[in-house]
Amino acid sequence: MKVSRRTVLQLTGFGFLAGVLLPRMVFAARNSLLSVRTGVQPGDKTRLVIETESRPSYSLSYPENQLVVTIANTQQKSSVSPKLASGTLIKNITQTQSGDSLRIVADLRKPISEIQKSQIMVLDPNGDNGYRLVLDFAAGAGGSVKASATTTTANKTTAKKYTIVIDPGHGGKDPGCIGKGGTKEKTIVLSVAKKLQARLEENGFRTYLTRSGDSFLKLADRAAIAEKRKGDLFLSLHANANPSRKVKGFSIYTLSEKASDEEAQKLADTENAADKIDVSGFEQFSKDIRIALSSLQQHAVAEMSVEYANKCVRAFRNAGIEQQSGASVRHAPFAVLRSTVPGTLIELGHLSNANEEKLLKSDSHQNKLVAAIVRSIKNYDFDV
Repeated sequence: MKVSRRTVLQLTGFGFLAGVLLPRMVFAARNSLLSVRTGVQPGDKTRLVIETESRPSYSLSYPENQLVVTIANTQQKSSVSPKLASGTLIKNITQTQSGDSLRIVADLRKPISEIQKSQIMVLDPNGDNGYRLVLDFAAGAGGSVKASATTTTANKTTAKKYTIVIDPGHGGKDPGCIGKGGTKEKTIVLSVAKKLQARLEENGFRTYLTRSGDSFLKLADRAAIAEKRKGDLFLSLHANANPSRKVKGFSIYTLSEKASDEEAQKLADTENAADKIDVSGFEQFSKDIRIALSSLQQHAVAEMSVEYANKCVRAFRNAGIEQQSGASVRHAPFAVLRSTVPGTLIELGHLSNANEEKLLKSDSHQNKLVAAIVRSIKNYDFDV
């Protein structure tokens, strides 16, 4: 019987409470990269094989002329040299570390469409081989298939009422960052959240806001709402600030025990510090958020969060929304994302940039952001 990751989360839903009693050791487990190789398959298809010691929890993304495979809870291994066959679409393969995840980046000779699930296999160990993630793809193939698959996913998504919990960051005595023109983050994200709620409900989703007015909520309370509402996806909306007023663009983050870069860590520290406004009970909160999920649960949440984050990045890019320079998806220990509900933290733009501050205040740009998020949710497969 095939058990989906969603089923794993439902079966282990007690983890949010029981996790406090589980050892932190579950986070120490690491997968190990064994080999990377390419080959040619019938029909002018390229095959990419990534071999690991344990079953890989992976996600795929498709920057221009690249295929990026992100494998959760895996360390970079410089001793593994890719074996590249001639006649494939892959001209080079590199490894980079992104927080707890390993990113295998394949530079392509020609662009490809999204790889269909039927062209992806995870093979069990056999003889001298470990687990193998096998990806088959061709240049520019699958355009019509991709459109068809997207429609199918969207129809399936709206056929069942999935629950989206939307978290407008900050609020009340915590304004968040403030733009040069006086625009408050808490005001922008609440406006976007309400527009997003309306659009999602029009598309058949069940939605909840963590706050519908100008009220202050602890980070643990926000995560608890997602748990209580049995959310299928949790979106925490924010607007960013940077010492350099030239920096602009959206950025998307998922939970990780280690930050993917120094900027991601600084942002997590800033967002997590919101609770320190209400000093009373903060020590108790610190203990509550130190949750150790079971291995299955932690892997499922991390994998599903990264998969959605990649969908969201793509939807933003396709909508012509400018992205902050750097990694497509970043990772950091955000307290608000600590739960058994897959989720991401979306920085909608930079209030510290004067032009972007004006954009974020405008209804037209907010609607553009909302449309991109709705599209990413409709194209996300909740049941895999």
